[in-house]
Amino acid sequence: MVKITAIAPTDVAAGFHALSDPLRIQVIELLREQELCVCELCEKLQVSQSKLSFHLKTLKEASLVRGRQEGRWIYYSLNLPQFVALEQYLAEYRRFSTMLPARPCEEVG
Repeated sequence: MVKITAIAPTDVAAGFHALSDPLRIQVIELLREQELCVCELCEKLQVSQSKLSFHLKTLKEASLVRGRQEGRWIYYSLNLPQFVALEQYLAEYRRFSTMLPARPCEEVG
């Protein structure tokens, strides 16, 4: 199989884990439009700051979002290169994987 990306298996797993929660998907959708601070995200999603912080931590650990501090506020935005890396990882299956038929099993004994 031809490898296009150098994304580590742990990064792939972290990325897809981060994208496996509906609330985190909502965060991603909101950040597609613009950079937002935690208070704006809490308001739009109608969740507590502690609940949102847990989900933002997961997204940050997967490098899908990044925070920028301005004064006492942290503004979050998408880390688009990480989305590109995950997209390229999936594209490898579509472009370069061939489905070979199974080999006949040999009886052992």
